[in-house]
Amino acid sequence: MSKPSTPGPVFTPPSAKLRKPHFQLVWLIPILAAIIAGYLGYRTIMERGPLLTLTFKGAEGLAAGQTQLEYKNVSLGTVESIDLSRDNSHVIVKIRMTNVGARFLTSNARFWVVRPRFNTSDVSGFETLLSGTYITVDPGKPGGHYQSRFIGLEEPPGVRSDEPGSTYILTAHRVGSFNSGSPVFYRDVPVGEVLGYDLGNGLGLAKITIFIRSPYDKLVRPDSRFWNTSGISLGLQGGVLQLQLQSIQALLAGGIAFSLPDAGHNESPSPDNATFPLYSSYQEAQAASYNRQIKLITYFKSDVSGLTRGSIVNVLGIQVGVVTGVTLELDGDNGSARVRVDMEVQPARFDPDDKEFPVNDLQGKLQLMVDHGMRAELGTASYVTGQKLISFVLVPHATPAKVTLDHGVMVVPSAPGGLDEAVAQMNALATKLNNIPFAQIGDHLNNLLLTANGTLGGPQMKQTLTQLDQTLNSANDTLKMLDENFGNDSSFQRGLNQLFQQTSDTAASVQALTDYLNRHPQALLLGRSK
Repeated sequence: MSKPSTPGPVFTPPSAKLRKPHFQLVWLIPILAAIIAGYLGYRTIMERGPLLTLTFKGAEGLAAGQTQLEYKNVSLGTVESIDLSRDNSHVIVKIRMTNVGARFLTSNARFWVVRPRFNTSDVSGFETLLSGTYITVDPGKPGGHYQSRFIGLEEPPGVRSDEPGSTYILTAHRVGSFNSGSPVFYRDVPVGEVLGYDLGNGLGLAKITIFIRSPYDKLVRPDSRFWNTSGISLGLQGGVLQLQLQSIQALLAGGIAFSLPDAGHNESPSPDNATFPLYSSYQEAQAASYNRQIKLITYFKSDVSGLTRGSIVNVLGIQVGVVTGVTLELDGDNGSARVRVDMEVQPARFDPDDKEFPVNDLQGKLQLMVDHGMRAELGTASYVTGQKLISFVLVPHATPAKVTLDHGVMVVPSAPGGLDEAVAQMNALATKLNNIPFAQIGDHLNNLLLTANGTLGGPQMKQTLTQLDQTLNSANDTLKMLDENFGNDSSFQRGLNQLFQQTSDTAASVQALTDYLNRHPQALLLGRSK
């Protein structure tokens, strides 16, 4: 039997002790980065505002990811994308707003692009030359409903919601050279601007909307007068050449001015959107401030080009009224034509104590002035534009005339004047000069000069002078003989001496005359030159 085997030594594996891992500081970096990224993402999501969509005609100066929407230098959003519309007629700009910018998305807001602008009515946006183009907004009046799609303005609005003032409506037959942004003046100071105009259906008056800044809007009262100050006016007034120019801006972009007569100082300011007439000139606006108007009529048979409604009516260079109408009247019976001029005269301009008088009394007073030669005459108000005026002047030796009535309106007799009268006088003078037979007069004058020259220088004149000299010599011999007989100191001798002396002087004068006429035969007609 075999012996049982003795078991060998048993291998016992060594026991391993696991060591707990220690926290490494380097792990803080990714952890912090994740936390910051999560916070920024959360903040971006929380601060991310709505998407604003703007429509413009063009995208000049705009860039996606760069152009900002700002209000008072505070960023309200950034342009995300710029794309064309489906019909390629405009561009669509999408702006991601901030939470702050979301409050501007109301139906009263207006958006436009701020870029350098150089034109007659608006010079702005210089700051964009350095900072670049940006979009801005006018929040408008409080209220309004939420809106995220807008049509952007191509030009900055004339009035901002944060600018105090009032808006008014002016009515006129013609708009003239007004544009959005044209200035409004009060005593030569710009206090507002034109917002725009509306022609309506084109058949009535045009409506011009203006804005007057505070506190100048308190000067707009029921008696205020507005007039057109566009362009330049050059003319004669009161015998003085006057140049009227409101400003360079008004010359280029058009302008409006207004005034407040003394009678309106105690009135209350007009409410917002009150309506006023717009007069074509300062003279027409000034005439409208007088309460009493006297209507007059005069007629002309000469050219009245340049005389229009609103032209000045003056007396001795002082304005007393305006022309209210110029119409042509044709007489089919006798084929004649004349121009009727209707006028309105303000008596308060020349009579501070003006009172109401019956028409008969006024006709008598006017007739008295007509009897002294007063007539209505056509004159020139501006040599640049050719505008005419009506002037009441005193005509010397005027033909007697009567003041008549035409449907209750007094008719004042007229007289040609100004350039028309000067042209008529020149034509009459030219006609008279043409009737003078200068050719015949010249022929007769030449014949007379030739005859005089031949007579004075001919042999007969020489023979006459020779005989006269012989006669004087004989008279001298006779005088000597008488002197011997009657003595040197007798009265007879003295008388003879005086007679012969005068005869000698006469002969010398005739000789001198003969010599002069030989040299200057034309002296027979023209006289002796100095």
